[in-house]
Amino acid sequence: MKKVHLMELPREVLLGENLAGETVSVAKRLKLGRRVLVLYGPKTKEIAGGEVEENLSREFEASGVVVRGATMEEVERVIAIARETSADWMIAVGGGSIIDVAKLSSYRVGIPFVSFPTTASHDGIASANASIKDLGSKTSVKARPPIAVIADVSVIKTAPYRYLAAGVGDIISNLTAVKDWQLAHRIRGEYYSEYAASLSLMSAKMVIKNADIIRLGNEESVRKVIKGLISSGVAMSIAGSSRPASGAEHLFSHALDMLAPKPALHGEQCGVGTIIMAYLHGLKWERVRETLKRVGAPTNAYELGIDPEIIIKALTIAHTIRPERYTILGKEGLTWEAAEKAAKITGVI
Repeated sequence: MKKVHLMELPREVLLGENLAGETVSVAKRLKLGRRVLVLYGPKTKEIAGGEVEENLSREFEASGVVVRGATMEEVERVIAIARETSADWMIAVGGGSIIDVAKLSSYRVGIPFVSFPTTASHDGIASANASIKDLGSKTSVKARPPIAVIADVSVIKTAPYRYLAAGVGDIISNLTAVKDWQLAHRIRGEYYSEYAASLSLMSAKMVIKNADIIRLGNEESVRKVIKGLISSGVAMSIAGSSRPASGAEHLFSHALDMLAPKPALHGEQCGVGTIIMAYLHGLKWERVRETLKRVGAPTNAYELGIDPEIIIKALTIAHTIRPERYTILGKEGLTWEAAEKAAKITGVI
C-alpha cells in the first residue's frame, strides 16, 4: 500500500483590525453555505460575538449559541443544534473553550468551521486538536483545523495582558516539544517531519527575539504572538499530529490540571513546564525562563498560584498522561527526588 500523508491547513488567515464585517466576505469567498451557527461565550458575545452574528445575519441565516465550557455535554448540544438548524458551517468567537467545542462538533457533523479568536493564549486557534475536559484519559482529540482564521487585533488587544503572556508560554514550549519528537524519532523510529519541526522552532525563536515588543501589550505585540500561534497550528497540521508543539511540558500541564485545586492558564503552565523540560534535555533553560520573565509570564510555582508539592507530584505522573507519547520523561517517569531536584535547580520551586 502507498503511504498517504494528509495535510489539512486553513484556507485563509486574516490578521487585522475591526474584522467582524469581514466574516461575510470570507464566507462568500469560501462558499461556506447559507446557514451558519455562531458560537460564543457569555462574555465573548459582548466583546465580538454579537457583532459577528449581526453582520452575518444580513447575508446569511445565522443562529447564535452560547457555549459555557469545553465539555462533551456542550459538544453534543451544539451537534444537536447544528443538525436541527441544518447548519452549513460554524464560526467560533471566543477563547480556547469556544473554539474547541466548535472544532469537535463541526468535525462530527461534517461541516467546516471558522476560528475568530478573542484571546491569544494558546495555539488551538489554528490547530486540528480539540481539548475537551471530560474525554476520560485523553487530553485532546483529533478533529480538523479551521477552514479560516480571522484574528482581529483590536478585539484580542482588549483581553487581559495575562492571556498574551500565556500565548508566549505555549509557543516557547515548542522548543522542548520538538526535542521530545526528535528523541522519539531516534529511539522509537517515530515519524518525524523536519519541515514541521523547523516551522515550530521558528515560532519559538521569534517570540524569544521579540519578547521586548510583546511585553508592551500593543497591536504589534498581538500580531507577533498570533503569528506564532498560527504557525504552531500549521506545523501540527503538516505533521499530522500535535508533536511539533506538544511534548513533556504539555503532559506536565495536563497533570497540573488534574491535581491543582485551581490550575493556571494552559500556556502559563506549559511555559513553566518548558523551563524544567529544557533543563532535562540539557538545553539553555535559563533563556526560556528569561524570556518568560521579560514578557511577564509565570516562571515558578508561586507565580502560577500552585503549591510546590503539586508541581513535584505533576512531574512524577506526567509520563502516565499519554503513555504512547515518548518524551524525555521516558516510560518510567521521574522519581520524586529527581522531580524535586529539577524544579529546585530551575527555580520553579
